[in-house]
Amino acid sequence: MRKILIVGAGQSGLQLALGLQTKGYEVTVMSNRTADEIRGGRVMSTQCMFHTALQHERDLEINFWENQAPRIQGLGVSVAAPDSSRAIDWLGRLDGHAQSVDQRVKMAGWMETFAQRGGQLVIHGAAVSDLDFFARTYDLVLVSAGKGELVSMFARDAERSPYDTPQRALAVSYVTGLGPRPEHPDTEAVRCNLVPGVGELFVMPSLTTSGRCDILFWEGVPGGPLDVFQEIRDPAEHLATTLALMEKYTPWEYARATKVELTDAGGTLAGRYAPTVRKPVGRLPGGGAVLGVADVVVANDPITGQGSNSASKCAASYLASIVEHGDRPFDEEWMQAAFDRYWQTAQHVTKWTNAMLAPPPEHVLQLIGAGGELPPVRDRFANGFNNPTDFEDWFYDPEKAAAYLASVTPA
Repeated sequence: MRKILIVGAGQSGLQLALGLQTKGYEVTVMSNRTADEIRGGRVMSTQCMFHTALQHERDLEINFWENQAPRIQGLGVSVAAPDSSRAIDWLGRLDGHAQSVDQRVKMAGWMETFAQRGGQLVIHGAAVSDLDFFARTYDLVLVSAGKGELVSMFARDAERSPYDTPQRALAVSYVTGLGPRPEHPDTEAVRCNLVPGVGELFVMPSLTTSGRCDILFWEGVPGGPLDVFQEIRDPAEHLATTLALMEKYTPWEYARATKVELTDAGGTLAGRYAPTVRKPVGRLPGGGAVLGVADVVVANDPITGQGSNSASKCAASYLASIVEHGDRPFDEEWMQAAFDRYWQTAQHVTKWTNAMLAPPPEHVLQLIGAGGELPPVRDRFANGFNNPTDFEDWFYDPEKAAAYLASVTPA
């Protein structure tokens, strides 16, 4: 039986571990926190998973919360005008529903399931020196812990990383008491509110430790009026600041948020990081090699909501590469090939995300504006969150965008 070590207990690491278990591998997961510590800790992300990523969980029969989490049927786009009214406002319909489950719920549950199924769970914060030893005792070591010392083993890929500084300041609040959007009161949807030159507010229904909630997520241009959360430590002040900014910049969202409360004391998060693609093979001092997973090697800004989706897709791709490799050595050549296979889809996420961080060109403004009048445009944009590869055919190039608009505009 082949022995595999996965360092990190997030979406990618645990999904891959649970998948390998079903294929008969002897799997060890190393986490710096217990399931109870994760469940009782601070929120970690703003995950919203679309159809393809959710299907990977269904395929492994680890979609434990599908019947509890809100079923997200649409994705709305609003663009603020200078007077804080809405210059653009529409809702695209998803072909398959999306869902968001607080990672405190999911990762704690998956860790316990992994252990119950016979997996070895080691609670220990790994250092590079630890991996030097483990690389000699396991057939394959994968690093899926996206922060800290271990990431430094993976060199930045400058050619694929156009930004070397954070492009947004991030601030998250998990809340209860949010009212429905009056335009579509019966439709669960992710709402993308764009404030030109200032940043973006995302609002999404989710499932947390105490049940149904909503996530309020500001992405602020660094140095701008939304970049005010870095020194805030008090959760109540964090929420009050979030709401004050909503009242000023997105009053249509604030109108349904006047009675919200934080889900719990750990329901806020703030930070920033530079979007980065890294080389997939980490070389150890003793000569061994480890393979980077998900946001260890492809870390995109969350502006396009792709983090957990990419992590799921990476885990599924790596699972297939490992199983197909059989009993042959997991050498550096195989590691590079496994990453290259994942990059075939990941590259489209990176291209789209980096494009959305920049001021939109004229043809993109025309496409977003056309969504208000043309259902095919808004629906296609919404479903691009599930399949970002589709943007290649109509979104980036002005001529392709014009041809697409002509094809869906009534004569």
